Amino acid sequence: MEFIKTPGWLDWYAGPSRPVFKLPAGAVDAHCHVFGPGAEFPYAPERKYTPCDASKAQLFALRDQLGFDKNVIVQATCHGADNRALVDALLHSNGRARGVATVKRSVRDAELQAMHDAGVRGVRFNFVKRLVDFTPKDELLEIAARIKAWGWHVVIYFEAVDLPELWDFFTALPTTVVVDHMGRPDVSLPVDGPQFALFQKFMREHANVWSKVSCPERLSLTGPKALNGEQNAYRDVVPFARAIVAEFPDRVLWGTDWPHPNLKDHMPDDGLLVDFIPHIAPSAALQHKLLVDNPNRLYWS
Repeated sequence: MEFIKTPGWLDWYAGPSRPVFKLPAGAVDAHCHVFGPGAEFPYAPERKYTPCDASKAQLFALRDQLGFDKNVIVQATCHGADNRALVDALLHSNGRARGVATVKRSVRDAELQAMHDAGVRGVRFNFVKRLVDFTPKDELLEIAARIKAWGWHVVIYFEAVDLPELWDFFTALPTTVVVDHMGRPDVSLPVDGPQFALFQKFMREHANVWSKVSCPERLSLTGPKALNGEQNAYRDVVPFARAIVAEFPDRVLWGTDWPHPNLKDHMPDDGLLVDFIPHIAPSAALQHKLLVDNPNRLYWS
């Protein structure tokens, strides 16, 4: 089957630079994706976008180029609840990848067990309205209760403006909860303002909540962009991510988000994205927690 990319789709950055920042041994890229290839793993009929292909081999080559030891591969919305591309990547990773799947209420226990055996350790609930159709919260709570039996966690993707209405649902989840990209704060607002304070309160009052301090290229409004050797990219995002790393050092994760779905403005050099890390985790101790201790504890222990 042949798939035509969404018009204006930005392909991932070819030939990324080698990072200046040397990752600690055992570092994990804790948020990345595989897309297809569509001829082998077709994209879901209900998808909101059609991406470029981004294979497991290309992901693992990037891992090695950047200096990561392992990956956590998150099911992309373009594949819906068909996790075959994800599971295939896990099975070919030699134990160096774990996964976060998307499942429906109809999933059988045998399917969950097979995904667990392949390396899946969580499910993702997406609340970004432009990316997915609404799933009833009772269905999501039922899924969360079932996957808890495997020791899995729930990854939630939402935008900061929606946190108040989602608060009661999120705090009812019975598992560890991992927030994608700090809940997408509006970085034009003050870091000490009420919107980001609510997210900090969410983490402060619920010890089961973790956050990925990733995707500055998605959140930044003023840059500069991670291109052309820029060593101080996305400065407007730094205070937000640094605040979360400083207060919750044992509950933070970082990932490239390769191959960066749905970016409209530019496609970052992944090597320069790695060079963003010491700006938000300034000490070796914080870097080790963020990149090694925390993801290994959550995904490999």
